[in-house]
Amino acid sequence: LKNNQIYLGLTDEPLIFLENLNFIDTKLKPDILIFASRHTSKTARPALLVHTTGNWSNKVDFGGKPRDLSKTSALIHKAGFVSLKDQITFLNNSSFSLDIEVTHHGPTILDIPLVFIELGSSKQEWIIDEAGELVANAIVNSIFKYLSFKEDKNQQVGLGFGGTHYAPNFNRLVTNNDVAMSFICPKYYIQELDEKLIELMINNTLEKVDYFIIDWKGTNSDDKKHLIPLLEKFDIPIKKSKDFSTL
Repeated sequence: LKNNQIYLGLTDEPLIFLENLNFIDTKLKPDILIFASRHTSKTARPALLVHTTGNWSNKVDFGGKPRDLSKTSALIHKAGFVSLKDQITFLNNSSFSLDIEVTHHGPTILDIPLVFIELGSSKQEWIIDEAGELVANAIVNSIFKYLSFKEDKNQQVGLGFGGTHYAPNFNRLVTNNDVAMSFICPKYYIQELDEKLIELMINNTLEKVDYFIIDWKGTNSDDKKHLIPLLEKFDIPIKKSKDFSTL
């Protein structure tokens, strides 16, 4: 980020369908995009969330291209999570959860690495001024946390496989270790993975990938039989999430 400049962009388009951004007239060349978004869920539980974007199958009801992943940065992904965690202590509402979600929905074809940082999960939470300010502060702080991670070079980068949508084991892994996760494929899409998608996970991560990390308990035996031979085609070590001593 040149001179640590941060710009706010507004759009009327639904963020998940925002596949074209024209920066030519503005002369801006952003290094990172952070989408400040509302989050919805069936449970409507209060939550603060961060995730990368992409589609693991041909289903594209929520934006993006089939079997495609955005560009992203594991460091900004972790920076967003840590910044939300730092801010949540100031929120006078203990009902909010803090979650890393698995990779899902669009956009997928923007050339700039991106993450979503979200406030959920219903209108009841969206209208809480204090919660909105928390997310805004976390987004700004995440930029500086990202720069700190880049300078310190103290984070190992992982690609995640297995587990459920809210990725509790990867949440704990990132919280308790110097590990930053890029894309996370949940257990219910493991069978969709092929060599091309694994290559996309690697190539669309801004940083060098240090590990493939499998949520071992969150992946059944049939899925492991499909997944592990795929991962072994790449010169990247395979680890179980439980291999990290402070999980």
